[in-house]
Amino acid sequence: MCIRDSHDPTQLNRQGNDVGTQYRSAIFYHNAAQKDKAVYYVNKLNAEKVYKNKIVTQVVPFKVFYKAEDYHQDYFSQNGNEPYCKYVIQPELEKFKKVFKDKIKNK
Repeated sequence: MCIRDSHDPTQLNRQGNDVGTQYRSAIFYHNAAQKDKAVYYVNKLNAEKVYKNKIVTQVVPFKVFYKAEDYHQDYFSQNGNEPYCKYVIQPELEKFKKVFKDKIKNK
C-alpha cells in the first residue's frame, strides 16, 4: 500500500464522499525544518507526476489542536458494524496493518 491508496492529496476540501474544509489535505509543521521537508516532498511528487492532478495539500503552521467530540473518539471500535466502517474504514485498516505489521504494537 502506498499513501495514494488511502488519501488523495489532489482533492480540495474532500476525501471521497466526505466534503468540507474539515476534510482538507494538510500538513501541519512545528518548525522551519518540517516546513521545508513538507514543501520539498510536495514539489517532488508534483514534479514526478505521481498523481494525475496537482497536489493541493496545504502546508501550514500548527496552531492549536482541537479534540474531537466524544462520539468521534474510538469511532471504529464503537461502530465497527456500521456500513461506513465495514466498507470504507475496515479495508483501509487492513491494508495499513499489512504494510506496517512490524511496527504495530500489540496490546
